[in-house]
Amino acid sequence: MDGVRSAVILAGGRGRRIGGEKAFMEFFGKTMVERAVEGARKVAEDVIVVARDGSQAELLRGMALEVRVVPDLVPNYGPVAGLASGMNCAEGELALAIGCDLPFLNPGLLDKLFRLAEGHDAAIPVRKDGVMERLHAVYRADPMAKACNRAIARDCHRIVSPLKDLDVKLVPTDWLRSQDPGLLSFFNINTEKDLAEARRIWLASDVVLEKSVNDVDYYGKKGDLENQASECQEEYGD
Repeated sequence: MDGVRSAVILAGGRGRRIGGEKAFMEFFGKTMVERAVEGARKVAEDVIVVARDGSQAELLRGMALEVRVVPDLVPNYGPVAGLASGMNCAEGELALAIGCDLPFLNPGLLDKLFRLAEGHDAAIPVRKDGVMERLHAVYRADPMAKACNRAIARDCHRIVSPLKDLDVKLVPTDWLRSQDPGLLSFFNINTEKDLAEARRIWLASDVVLEKSVNDVDYYGKKGDLENQASECQEEYGD
């Protein structure tokens, strides 16, 4: 479908480090997967949530998220299978890929990644230390689905494996600060410490998730979010 943007949300992580499934973890009145869906809808018309297996898919469908829910191509295989399944179902040529553990998704930043992906197979943010944000990136859905399928055929579980077959545009995270000065969009929750820090940032700031990319270039704030991001730099990168 011409002009349609897709978003693939991976919800299958078991959250062993935080003691429970992140998709169903509540964060200020909504589950993390609900917040991920809200964030994705700011920039994509077609949203797909990918579960690790059929059982989790049924639980997610029972949440009435009003999105398509599909299981991993290979149950419990990991993110490569989740991306294969989601990208294969995507209606748009370009598809955002995110985890369900990103409470501060920034629509202006995501929109810029979509634009930077045009003419390439992927636009992937890269931090100063060289680490790529592969689950906060935009891919051409068909090439990525095929690359993931090839990786699975080689029994490669790492997300980096499919990227070897793609024309990837690496996007320095500093390029994205005009949309998100503190780069909070990349803040993901893996541990109780991360969760506590996310709650602190949320309470200290006026994060307006309901605004669209046309309303703001980046989220409004009461406190100095860039300074807050600097304080917890080691937790989520750049």
